[in-house]
Amino acid sequence: MLLPVLFTLGLLSCTERGRSARPGSVDWFRAMPDERPQMLNADVPFRYPVSLYERKIQGNVLLRLFVTSDGLVVPDSTRIIEPSGHPELDQAALAGVSRLRFRAARLRGTPIPVSLIFPVHFRHPEGPKLPGDSL
Repeated sequence: MLLPVLFTLGLLSCTERGRSARPGSVDWFRAMPDERPQMLNADVPFRYPVSLYERKIQGNVLLRLFVTSDGLVVPDSTRIIEPSGHPELDQAALAGVSRLRFRAARLRGTPIPVSLIFPVHFRHPEGPKLPGDSL
């Protein structure tokens, strides 16, 4: 059952500004992209667990993602940096990662792999605001 949910998604590049990075070099992966990756999904691929939605339980999950130069997420390397405090929300965030699609980050016009910090905010429309909410 898919439920209407309010998600706030954001991207923060975690790469470092490199020296004159060359494709294929170690510094290439660490170089700050000229263009950050852009999420291409028309619909948010994360599913709010029904049992938590019905009880208006909300939470934030902070993930580290690795996005290839093809714009695909490497699901096996995705990690939870900060759990929500609700294992079902954490698992829902991890489950949605495999369906994420991106326009790859670019450095001087060339697609590059990057590491991202990716927050997933599970919000119920009738739930209370959580610390840090601005909507």
